[in-house]
Amino acid sequence: MNHIITRWFKKYFSDPEGIILAVLLFLGFAVVIFMGKMLAPLLVSVVVAYLLEGVVAALECRGVPRLLAVLVVFTLFLAFLLFLVFGLMPLLSSQITELLRKVPSMIERVQQELLLLPEKYPAFITKEQVNDLFAEMGTAVSNMAQKFLSISLASIGGLITLAVYLVLLPVLVFFFLKDKKLIVNWLTSFLPPERGLATRIWKEMDIQIGNYVRGKFSEILIVGLVSYIVFALFGLQYAMLLGALVGLSVVIPYIGAAVVTIPVALIAYFQWGWSSEFAYLMLAYAIIQALDGNVLVPLLFSEAVNLHPVAIITAVLVFGGLWGLIGVFFAIPLATLVKAVLMSWPRSAEHDEHPPRENISAA
Repeated sequence: MNHIITRWFKKYFSDPEGIILAVLLFLGFAVVIFMGKMLAPLLVSVVVAYLLEGVVAALECRGVPRLLAVLVVFTLFLAFLLFLVFGLMPLLSSQITELLRKVPSMIERVQQELLLLPEKYPAFITKEQVNDLFAEMGTAVSNMAQKFLSISLASIGGLITLAVYLVLLPVLVFFFLKDKKLIVNWLTSFLPPERGLATRIWKEMDIQIGNYVRGKFSEILIVGLVSYIVFALFGLQYAMLLGALVGLSVVIPYIGAAVVTIPVALIAYFQWGWSSEFAYLMLAYAIIQALDGNVLVPLLFSEAVNLHPVAIITAVLVFGGLWGLIGVFFAIPLATLVKAVLMSWPRSAEHDEHPPRENISAA
C-alpha cells in the first residue's frame, strides 16, 4: 500500500509547478471558506470589478484612456446600482408584501377545493386524509410565519449590512478598476517564479470565467425583462416579482427553471383557474424557457463552457452547499477550473506502471 501511494505521489507531485499550483488553490479555497463572511464585501467587489473589466477593456481597445474608461463604466454601474436599490427593490418588496397578505385566502381556496375531492373521488381519497393534509398545511404555514418573524426581528442587522455594502462596494470597485495593474503586480510579487502552470491555467480560465459571468448577467437581465413584459401583457398579478424570479432562476442550470415554474403556475391558477388564459400563459412561459435554453444560451456562451450535465449538477450541489447562492452562481466556472486543472496537471510518465496505450499499439 505504501508503495502504491508513493508511486502515485511521485507521478502527480514530482513537478514543482504542480506543487505551487496545489498550494495556491488550497490557499484560495481556504480563504474563501474560513474568511468568506468576513471578506464578503471585498470578494463581491472583486467579482463586480472583474465583470466590469471587460467593458473597460473594450473601451480601451477603441482608444479611450483607461482612467476615462473607468470613470464612464463606474458611473453607469453606480446608476444601475441606485436603480436597483431605490427603484426596483421597493416595487418588489411591495409585491411580496401584497402576496403574503393574500396567502391566507389562497390557502382557504385550496381547502375548499380539497374538501370536494372525497365526494368526487371517494375511492382515491378520504376525509381523514384531507384533514391530515390540512394539519400539515397549518404546520407549514406556522413555520413560515415564524421564519418571517425572525427575519423581521433581524431586519435592523440586515439594514446595517446593506448600508455597509452600499458604501464599501462602490469604493472598492472603483479602486479595483482604477489600480488593477498596481494591485495585480503587488500580489504577484509574493508568488514564486516557478508558476508557469498556474499562469497558463489562469489565462485560460480568465477568458472562460469572464465570458461566463458577463454572459450569465446578460441572460438574467434578458430573461427577467422578457418574462416581465409577457406576464404584464397577459395581466398576470405580481408580474414584476415573477419576472425577477424567472430571471434569477437561470443561475441554477436545469433545476432553477423547474422550481420557478411552481409559483408562476400557482399564481396564474389562483387568478384564472383552469381557463384559456392559464393555458396561454403557461404556453408563453414554456416558449420563453425553450428560447432561453436553445437560442440565448448558445448565443451568449457558445462552447466556452463544455461540461456534462451530471458535472454541472454535481458542481451546483457541492459549491452551493459550501457558499450558498454565490457558490451556485459560480458553480460552472469553478467546475471548469477543476476540469482545467485536472487536464493540465503535470504527470511524470516514468512512474507509470503500464506504458501509454499509443506506445503499445505502436509496438
